[in-house]
Amino acid sequence: QVQLVESGGGSVQTGGSLRLSCAASGYTYRMGWFRQAPGKKREGVASIRTGNTGGGGTYYAAAVQGRFTISRDNAKNTLYLEMNSLKPEDTAMYYCAGTTAPIMAAQALAVGAYNYWGQGTQVTVSS
Repeated sequence: QVQLVESGGGSVQTGGSLRLSCAASGYTYRMGWFRQAPGKKREGVASIRTGNTGGGGTYYAAAVQGRFTISRDNAKNTLYLEMNSLKPEDTAMYYCAGTTAPIMAAQALAVGAYNYWGQGTQVTVSS
């Protein structure tokens, strides 16, 4: 059983930065950040392989490429999402997710590929 607890959300103005954290318990093969805006489907934001070696195999949604950075501190078993140059369209509930089973690269940002989820943390970007 894997437990995930997010933190670090908040409200910022356009162009601002935030760092989200996700404390994990237990082994995961891959972890990711997802977001869901009101009235929209949950979507993948970024993913990183955590596995036995950790790191590498990072993937980003086109909408955040170059602005967001996903990373992992293996010693702390914590996942991070550094978000820069935030835009109003980044406003959403952000969720940390993990999977214990290997998944294909093509599934790295797929909601259905992950079987463990955190409770979410709200990010609001005002113009």
